[in-house]
Amino acid sequence: MITNKYGLPEAFVNFAKLDKYSKGDADISVTQLIDSPRVLLMREKHKGNITTDAMDMVFALFGTAVHSVLEGATGKETYKEQRINKNVDGWTLSGAIDQYEIEDDGVIITDYKVTSVWSVIFNKQEWVNQLNVYAYLLEKELNKPIKTIQICAILRDWNRRQASIKADYPQHPIEVVDIPLWSLKERTEYVEDRMALHQNARQLFDQNQEMIRCDEKERWAKADVWAVKKKGRKSALKLFDNEQDAEDFAFEKDFYVEYRQGENSRCSGNYCAVAEFCSQYKDIKGVEE
Repeated sequence: MITNKYGLPEAFVNFAKLDKYSKGDADISVTQLIDSPRVLLMREKHKGNITTDAMDMVFALFGTAVHSVLEGATGKETYKEQRINKNVDGWTLSGAIDQYEIEDDGVIITDYKVTSVWSVIFNKQEWVNQLNVYAYLLEKELNKPIKTIQICAILRDWNRRQASIKADYPQHPIEVVDIPLWSLKERTEYVEDRMALHQNARQLFDQNQEMIRCDEKERWAKADVWAVKKKGRKSALKLFDNEQDAEDFAFEKDFYVEYRQGENSRCSGNYCAVAEFCSQYKDIKGVEE
């Protein structure tokens, strides 16, 4: 259900309600394959109770608009918005590839994303996984080698001044980011391992058994750290993963130590639509509190 807590214009809210995404008749999409099985199954279980506010969908809708514009700009040997289905161990895996170009020496896959500067600087693992699964699907579909996989990132928070003073800051509001391409063997093993994980989770779910729990990466878990700080300065001078090393460093420099408790950012930061229904998250919160 889409809510409108911030009173956005009705036209915008109606656009948000037009959810065009569909994996068709497939058992699982690429986006679902690379994500947590627990999240997928809980979204299915609590589908009627999940609410999303239109304000939280702003940048996703920007992405939809960008894709709509690019669909009409097709060049020679360039294919856009192609959905590919492949059978993997009895399940149909579906992926919608934004764009691919066929060249003499291989295929270039491009995925368009409206995203943050931070995502480009740190090269999200989610992108690496997603694009390599696309490469797996497309190489099997075309029987041609994949040459390059890349993200065309449209940076929603790009700042011209930051670009002029920071060497590691993206220099343009649109950046093409090359993604590491795994070998065909690595791609195949990853897809088959993820498929087996999801199939096992589905079996447990159908038998009303305890769901597979999200691991630390899936929860975006951050460990406890000890920050060494200087009086009058807001940011930390250095971070340590244990208190003793932090205290030793601070003592030598006449600084002080600030403890920062770790957190599960995806669960607690409003990035998971099913966190409020999740027994694992409730268990974690109980320990933290």
